[in-house]
Amino acid sequence: MFQTLRMGRRAFLNGLAGAGLALAAAALPGAVTGASAKPNLANLSPEQLATVQAVNRYFNSITTIEGKFLQTAPDGGETTGYFVIDRPGKMRFRYYPPAKLDITVDGRTVAVDDKAMQSQTLYLLSETPLRFLLDKNINLLEEAVVQSVSADSDFIVIRLQDPGTFVTSHLTLYFDARTTELKQWTVTDDQGFDTTVAIYETKVGNPTNPEWFEINYSKYK
Repeated sequence: MFQTLRMGRRAFLNGLAGAGLALAAAALPGAVTGASAKPNLANLSPEQLATVQAVNRYFNSITTIEGKFLQTAPDGGETTGYFVIDRPGKMRFRYYPPAKLDITVDGRTVAVDDKAMQSQTLYLLSETPLRFLLDKNINLLEEAVVQSVSADSDFIVIRLQDPGTFVTSHLTLYFDARTTELKQWTVTDDQGFDTTVAIYETKVGNPTNPEWFEINYSKYK
């Protein structure tokens, strides 16, 4: 059912970072499982716990969100595009030319369509960190290892490690300190390279089209 990955691991993760992804350890060559990691809330102060809970409430108040994104790769290269999220379970990331990448989540499967290589790679949603961003009820304190929480007058910054899918990769989320709106995220891979995605001109609560989240499973066959 799943097509063989045809691009390098670094390039693959950089592309997927536009969707906030670092795919399942079992799906990546040479990876080792991180499933033994357990959430450790003892390191968080009551104020930090309250901050994460406020972020949980923000996520759970949203059904649909869409907007533009600017992705910056480790080498400084930039790509742009448009994204739509329809919780629970559905997402679409469309890269503007000259990029030729399209990422679709239909509620069960994540499809990465690399048009340049005429290759579509499929993964189970449950095997990616998207599962706790697209769940009906999000609780970062239960689904991920919250490694650090900080806040100033501008941003709330939460650094996560996913015990089920991340190996030594990490996801750092940046939220507006006044509104708790998600503004940016950074995926740090197992070699310490960062891919950052900033989102802007976002709209919340707009209706979506079911066709946006349909995956052509026979593409390129």
